[in-house]
Amino acid sequence: MLKGARVALPGGVVDNGEVVVEGDRIAANAQENAQVIDVTGHYVVPGFVDIHNHGGGGASFTSGTVEDVLTGIDTHRRHGTTTLVASTVTGDMDFLAQRAGLLSELAEQGDLAGIHFEGPFISPCRKGAHSEELLRDPDPAEVRKLIDAARGQARMVTLATELPGGVDSVRLLAEHGVIAAIGHTDATYEQTVEAIDAGATVATHLFNAMPALGHRAPGPIAALLEDERITVELINDGTHLHPASLQLAFHHAGPDRVAFITDAMDAAGFGDGRYMLGPLEVEVADGVARLVEGGSIAGSTLTLDRAFKRAVTLDGLSVEDAVTALSTTPARLLGMSDSIGSLEPGKYADLVLLDASFDVKGVLRRGVWVVEPHLV
Repeated sequence: MLKGARVALPGGVVDNGEVVVEGDRIAANAQENAQVIDVTGHYVVPGFVDIHNHGGGGASFTSGTVEDVLTGIDTHRRHGTTTLVASTVTGDMDFLAQRAGLLSELAEQGDLAGIHFEGPFISPCRKGAHSEELLRDPDPAEVRKLIDAARGQARMVTLATELPGGVDSVRLLAEHGVIAAIGHTDATYEQTVEAIDAGATVATHLFNAMPALGHRAPGPIAALLEDERITVELINDGTHLHPASLQLAFHHAGPDRVAFITDAMDAAGFGDGRYMLGPLEVEVADGVARLVEGGSIAGSTLTLDRAFKRAVTLDGLSVEDAVTALSTTPARLLGMSDSIGSLEPGKYADLVLLDASFDVKGVLRRGVWVVEPHLV
């Protein structure tokens, strides 16, 4: 039993609260012989849920071995991410199908919450850190190939839905229960609306890799923000977004439609240096990742504990709203609200212990300490 903390419950933050863990679940009541840990002066929040993450700890989810992928997963767990979807970057179709097979095994055994394919079905005009020669139009047959290769573990595919086959691919994904995400797109406002009506439900890192908001040509940003069916991803690292842009998105869509993500690459939790993102070389300096050739931002080195701290200390968000954007909303998006995303009896004992400065002092996943409580 964790006792004395400020506990982030679905109804708000409760002072001098307690959380009871029995086995791998949160329990309603403590047994008489329960171990009591006094966490007075700390916050207990639900484990973070990252739906867009390419790696960490020096390891890539796109190209690493099983051991590498596990290293990346463990790195993010130590920063509070107890549920993680592995994202791939653009590659050859056969290679991506092979990666899907490897990652699906880790998803089947519970290490991952599924696979997100970011590319190759994206716009050359908004390719960001993706290899242009490997890009292709979203042919529904090829989209289906990746879904099949993931053996039921495909959770999301990012598409430039204005490309030939884009809207049909959105319909295919919706029919198979896979999230169709609009991103790396050069779509107009009208084209974006068409894709949403076809079944798209997520905006991949809103603002990044898409046309800017214009007063005569509002583009995809306006369509994605205004539609209640869309959840918008935001990278809250201070590099990808100006604070005013984050405030615009967050306060327009609200916490129930925002999912904070990392879009992390290998250097997250590891350090500056040279890395590979798919076939492209990346230089990380002062924690910012950019392509060696061209200088485009190449993912992030963000971990979700930093996104949480920034949200409540710099962006002015409440703890409740930050919890919603980092845990509750992405859990619902993944269809996992019955087991994760909030601190409620019967759900997995996934939680993060934070001190008064919102630094991680403990991480519990499925009732097991990933980071032992450090309360000094």
